Amino acid sequence: MNATLKQECLLLAKQLNVDFVDCSVLEIPAETLSLLPAQAALYFKVLPVEFKNDELIVATADPTNIDSLDGLASVSGKRIRFALGVESDILEGIRRYYGLGAETIARILENKEQVVSKTSPTIENIAEGQSDASIARFVNQLLLEACRNRATDIHFEPYENDLKIRYRIDGVLHDASVPAEIRHFKDAINSRIKILSHLNIAEKRLPQDGRFNVLAGKQLLDLRISFLPTTWGESLVLRILEQDRLRDLAELGFAPADLIVLEKLLRLPHGLIFVTGPTGSGKTTTLYSCLSRLNFPEHKIITIEDPVEVQLKGISQIQVNPAIGLTFGNGLRSILRHDPDIMMVGEVRDKETAEIAVQVALTGHLVFSSLHTNDASSGAARLLDIGCEPYLISSSVICFIAQRLVRVLCPTCKKPITLDLELASAFGLKDPEGQAAQIFTSVGCESCQMTGFRGRVAIYEFLIVTDEIRQLIQSRASAQDIRLQALRQGMNSLRQSGWQKILQGLTTPEEVLRVTRDEAT
Repeated sequence: MNATLKQECLLLAKQLNVDFVDCSVLEIPAETLSLLPAQAALYFKVLPVEFKNDELIVATADPTNIDSLDGLASVSGKRIRFALGVESDILEGIRRYYGLGAETIARILENKEQVVSKTSPTIENIAEGQSDASIARFVNQLLLEACRNRATDIHFEPYENDLKIRYRIDGVLHDASVPAEIRHFKDAINSRIKILSHLNIAEKRLPQDGRFNVLAGKQLLDLRISFLPTTWGESLVLRILEQDRLRDLAELGFAPADLIVLEKLLRLPHGLIFVTGPTGSGKTTTLYSCLSRLNFPEHKIITIEDPVEVQLKGISQIQVNPAIGLTFGNGLRSILRHDPDIMMVGEVRDKETAEIAVQVALTGHLVFSSLHTNDASSGAARLLDIGCEPYLISSSVICFIAQRLVRVLCPTCKKPITLDLELASAFGLKDPEGQAAQIFTSVGCESCQMTGFRGRVAIYEFLIVTDEIRQLIQSRASAQDIRLQALRQGMNSLRQSGWQKILQGLTTPEEVLRVTRDEAT
């Protein structure tokens, strides 16, 4: 750099109250370069030169550009301090330190609106948080509170003069205790979440979906984001997925007899097993637990899901992407070329996916999938409704498993009660002597946030496809006829499974009645 140019830069830096750095003679450590991705350096035309006192010093030809400052802070996760540099030296430094192809990549990344979504920001630890008052800190506090309360979802619901924030805990929504003044910051909260999720901050008219990861202490949380435009602004739901939430089958709530049946099914060389139930009934957790039980070195296991909720070590998992043509059907065809032994299809939604899953099961593979039905007997009817041939269903499906989640009584505050004998007889809650059994009810304490419940457990019904059930399916019998035959064969219904949990002191009759249908219908 000639003396005149350097003198001019020093004068400009003094006027702007920033430092001047000569990028042509700098030796930048690799640790400093790693704090800023190449894409961000190319996009903003900056060069990280030093990291000290928790600040990343970045050389730029325009230290007055506040948008660049905010963008770099978001991408790097660090506090940024600008220093003045010569643009030609900065670009040469980018080429020298980030690689020979940096200049070509810069041209590819000329679409500036997408640069943030192509970077990989540092995962923030929300337990450490910021010390200053900010929307970012408030969002972190909400996430931490949700994590402490075991919430699975956070709902932000805007109204004319209000912003309601609610946690879903053990399947039930509870209002979060937040100041009424938070309604003034609903747009700022949405913008913060959109930045973290790499979504379009300016778009408020269309639904948007995204995701991001945060650390809550040592716990890694995967957050799925959904924005929905409403009359009074954007409604936002954050679904919280714990990456370490995989559970053993014995922990899920299977009765000992059902667990024995399931273990036998898992040892079969081929066939199709469906887990059925509404959204939020724990189907995916059960499927993951089954795969985990089968995850041995001699098994090649592949899944195709929407979305991939938990990363399973030793299992190849595929995320569907209909926007580029990667549907369940197309993905299944490609999976077969990878010689799998066991497969999981996240959900059977249409005729194409159903028929391919059936064909895969018939050709010697063990296949797991889920269906949205109210009970196990409706599984076959659902497959018939979407156009699957009866003979294919009866030949491939070996079991339909229906499940629901019921809240578990808080062990700290639950108290025993004795039902009226007539009511106990109606519910089948009698002891061996024919008297009303002692059961428990909820009370509420600090341990369970005064709800009376802490955690959830699954109730199940197993419909094994026997020869009699196959004949009913082939004759296109109704779900009710299939159900009656299964009950005659000894199937325990969802409600009967729930009664067992009541007698074990785990839950209440009200909980079981809330999630199951009348046995007479």
